[in-house]
Amino acid sequence: MDPYIEVYRSRDQGACEHRAFVLRAVGIEHLLGVQDEYFVLYVVEPLAYRAMDELAWYEQESVPKEPPQAPLELHGFATGSTLAYAFALVLCGYLAGVQFGQRDWFEMGALTPHLTRDGEGWRTITALTLHADIGHLLGNLAFGGLFGYFAAQLIGSGSAWLSILLAGALGNWVDSVLMSEGRVTIGASTAVFATLGMVAAYALLRHTAGAPRWAHRWAPLVVAVALLAFTGASGERTDVVAHLTGFAAGAVIGLLHAIRSTGALLEKIPQWLSGVTACTLLLGAWTWAFVSPG
Repeated sequence: MDPYIEVYRSRDQGACEHRAFVLRAVGIEHLLGVQDEYFVLYVVEPLAYRAMDELAWYEQESVPKEPPQAPLELHGFATGSTLAYAFALVLCGYLAGVQFGQRDWFEMGALTPHLTRDGEGWRTITALTLHADIGHLLGNLAFGGLFGYFAAQLIGSGSAWLSILLAGALGNWVDSVLMSEGRVTIGASTAVFATLGMVAAYALLRHTAGAPRWAHRWAPLVVAVALLAFTGASGERTDVVAHLTGFAAGAVIGLLHAIRSTGALLEKIPQWLSGVTACTLLLGAWTWAFVSPG
């Protein structure tokens, strides 16, 4: 008579019985026993290797599968709205260069310290449209267009660009409060990093929060912080504080879009209305700058 070989043991009787059922289903002779507070499953020696293969297959099939991530719901008109962003920056750059209206656009539009105290709130927006040179402009066109395109796909073109403008203005306002006397700053980079923060926060909460692996859950934030560190924290003329405040403001707005309750309310606003509002705020800021004395 062939001896019996142990192929499985556990303190859980149910686990042992489940595996006994697997062996019974494939016709492998077996016995259940108890040894030192363990439940033990035995099979005859000639069938031991086959039994262990069947149990290994059972273990593999019993491992919980990662739930598939829900597909991204992408919005349309992302390309068109990104081109509108590029057009707005190029147009403002040209008008500033030719001093349209016989005014110094940099003097009346750059971000300055304590602008709220001086009643010059328009600078939080106008400063986003001014650039020191063509290289500065091209950099913000490239990165801003790329991040903005993703944001427009995620939350809709109108909502995305209005949120970007508001986050950039909020970041500039905080920067102006912290800015030292005599310093001025210009450029869309505050809005660019606000866009990065917004996309990262939205993706983190809406699309990867349920991922079983920590690397999947935190990947958007890790990538965003890495980009912030490598592209926004170096350079002689870089306003690091503006980049940080823009990123933080964008992250807050991204979370508002991602949270189900607030996101549902924001989604009720028509995309076209948000887009028109963004354009109106930009035009209104420059109009305010022109009509203000000085």
